[in-house]
Amino acid sequence: MNVSRTVLITGATGTVSTALLKALKGADVNLRALVREESKADGPHQQGVEVFVGDLDDARSLPPAFEGVQDAWLLTPNGPRAPEHNMNAVWAARQAGVERIVRLSVVGAAHDAPNRSGRLHALSDRETERCGMRWTILRPHWFMQNLLNEAGDIAATGTFSLNMASARIGMIDVRDIAECAARVLLDDPDRHHGQTYTLTGPRSLTFDKVADQLSLALDRSITYLPVSDDAKRKTLLDYRVPTWIINMLEEYAQAYASGWGDFTTDTVADLLGHPPRDIADFIRDHAAAFTSADDH
Repeated sequence: MNVSRTVLITGATGTVSTALLKALKGADVNLRALVREESKADGPHQQGVEVFVGDLDDARSLPPAFEGVQDAWLLTPNGPRAPEHNMNAVWAARQAGVERIVRLSVVGAAHDAPNRSGRLHALSDRETERCGMRWTILRPHWFMQNLLNEAGDIAATGTFSLNMASARIGMIDVRDIAECAARVLLDDPDRHHGQTYTLTGPRSLTFDKVADQLSLALDRSITYLPVSDDAKRKTLLDYRVPTWIINMLEEYAQAYASGWGDFTTDTVADLLGHPPRDIADFIRDHAAAFTSADDH
């Protein structure tokens, strides 16, 4: 008799994990979600997912969530203590006898990455590779969903501003990241063991090209306005984004502006058997977000 595996989804209320819960819906697995506070439990609960409250920041809160789990989806939020959070999760997984970890890293994670996020993730990737369990690491490129942060400006003014100059980026739809993660989690644990997958969209795009696609889909003129790092910093400070995150985003922007993100891989198509979503697909599916109430 084939007993269903139990999969623990950490970071359960975040963009990628929310999409992953959707992608795993209806699969023959027992889904369990880890949320930081009880108030965040409603979303996963409504999808019929078993919810545990615990914090990667607090190692003592984790054992109940990992008990009886075979597969752990490990997502640590960006921050200076990300490696500690990864360590706490890996330790809890090891103590509980978890068989496999599938870890969400970042594009270009390396000890010499031009951004602190990439360097911190490299530490956790290395720890995961040596954890003694089966492991797979996913390194997705820049999320198309990041454009939703600009949706208010696009709807209101027909413009959006980023400090990315004329960067070309192999951006990916989060739904494709989630479907790749689901594929790995549903396959035999040996099949993807020891693999690090860099996930990108189908083509490398400038933000001018993104603006063209937005203009086409929304049937009105949308313009990308490159701004300086200082201008972007001021905007983010006004939104009360923490300084550490602003500094991290600035390092990414500088790396992307220098051409660091101008590449694609075939990995998504190899894993899923069909090409990843194009920017046109993403915009069409999210058109309402980019449209102001006046346009309806």
